[in-house]
Parts: sequence; C-alpha cells; structure tokens
Amino acid sequence: MEMRSRRIAVVMQRRLTGGRWPAEVWEAVGAIPGFATGESAHRIVASGGAEQWLYPDLELLLRKADADGYYLNVSTKEPKIFVMWREQDGRGVPSHVTVSYSEASCWMEGGEQVDPVPMPPELYAWVGEFVEKYYRPEPKRKIRPQSFRHPKDRART
Repeated sequence: MEMRSRRIAVVMQRRLTGGRWPAEVWEAVGAIPGFATGESAHRIVASGGAEQWLYPDLELLLRKADADGYYLNVSTKEPKIFVMWREQDGRGVPSHVTVSYSEASCWMEGGEQVDPVPMPPELYAWVGEFVEKYYRPEPKRKIRPQSFRHPKDRART
C-alpha cells in the first residue's frame, strides 16, 4: 500500500470566554508543515485572555486507500487539516491530524473533538499531487428501476 507522510506542528489556543460556563475554550488554530523537533509542547503566546501552545512532530499520513477523502478536501474552496485533540491536564492536546474528509468524519461520529485549520499552500500542493496520482472516481452506474422493465425481465426477490 502506497503511503507518504510529513511531520507538522499544530498550534492550539486557549481563550477565556468571559462567561461562567465554560470559563475557557481550547481550539486548534493552525498547522505548520515541516516542523519536527525533539522539543515537547511549549507556550508560544500569552496575551490578555489567550494562550497559544505549539505541539511539534505530529505525523500527517497519506494512504492510497483514502485518496477519495483527500480529493473531497483539496477540491473545496478552502482545504483544511483536521486536528483531533483531547483535553489533558487542563490543556488541549492534539493527538492525530488528517486531510481526509472521510477520516475526520469518522472521528467526529465517534465523539472525538476535531477542529479544522487552514491547509498551508505547501501541504496543499503535496496532497494535490498525491490525489492526482491515486484518486480514481467511481464509474457512474446506470440504474434502471425495476418498474421500467418488462415484468418477465424483473428480478425476483
């Protein structure tokens, strides 16, 4: 099975809501391609009621079997990277990233927290190349309703 991968970093943001419940909200706000360091997560911004944390070295993996999900993404007006994250020790921590609409949808249906962030141009070109190489649309099938067929030619169930 053909696979390709890139290392990226994800920027998570905590902002105060000004309300009582919840008092703060975590969300993914960006992705940086080619950012793989031996460093652990660290705060990069602390201003007013917001903080941003950089989580380096997440793997963005492309699989030939998911080419249709990548096609759905790169053929939109605003392609996205989908970040699955969980709250750990009071912080939003990303655990997986994908550019597949299908995979992100499965995560959300499973109850996971998933945020879309803009796909950087460098990754858009990389994913687009993969899609061009491996995506093949399903051939359209002509379906003729049984009611249009002669009674003796209808399938019996």
